Amino acid sequence: MILENVRVGELDVNCYILADHVGAKAIIIDPGADEEKIRAVLAKHQLNPGLVINTHGHYDHIGCDDKFGVKIYAHRQEVAILKSAGLNFSSFLSGISFSVKSDVQAVDDKETINFEGLELEVIHVPGHSPGAVALLLKKPKKNILFSGDSLFCQSIGRTDFAGASHELLVKSIKERLFVLPEDTVVYPGHGPATTIGEEKSSNPFLN
Repeated sequence: MILENVRVGELDVNCYILADHVGAKAIIIDPGADEEKIRAVLAKHQLNPGLVINTHGHYDHIGCDDKFGVKIYAHRQEVAILKSAGLNFSSFLSGISFSVKSDVQAVDDKETINFEGLELEVIHVPGHSPGAVALLLKKPKKNILFSGDSLFCQSIGRTDFAGASHELLVKSIKERLFVLPEDTVVYPGHGPATTIGEEKSSNPFLN
């Protein structure tokens, strides 16, 4: 399996490139900016873009969605956010108005995305954004979670945006993510990787 993190944009978003093997089609998670950097990693492993998954619809995570010519996946409650410059905060975060023009496939909680030997379970984790999700890898490996901007290493996502809620985010993390095995590796939307066990025991926002 191929898993690479590309830090993109002024806010250092973690864009993840995931593929079953060299030469396959890849899942691109949160391509927020820097198309060239993302394409360089694809080329390194002889990968072709297969689909994009957005953990949520804020501009710093969706800025390159239209660059790869593939279908976009996002939670049902985020589709309107991807399509609206006002809701995705593109003007606030970048000074430009941006909306995703590509087709967006709506997904729901507990839905499974199967693609090219990869299997990801969608976990709805509202709080940072109404339709924010985490993505739990089920195949070809287990105990890997892409948490978006819900859970970070020793922190949690911002909740001072419109449509956000600190109480809901904390509840979502504890009820939806902290039930996972403690050795689950967490790859967040910003910052370093961590584990469920580490965050359960020492995250100051959750203890």
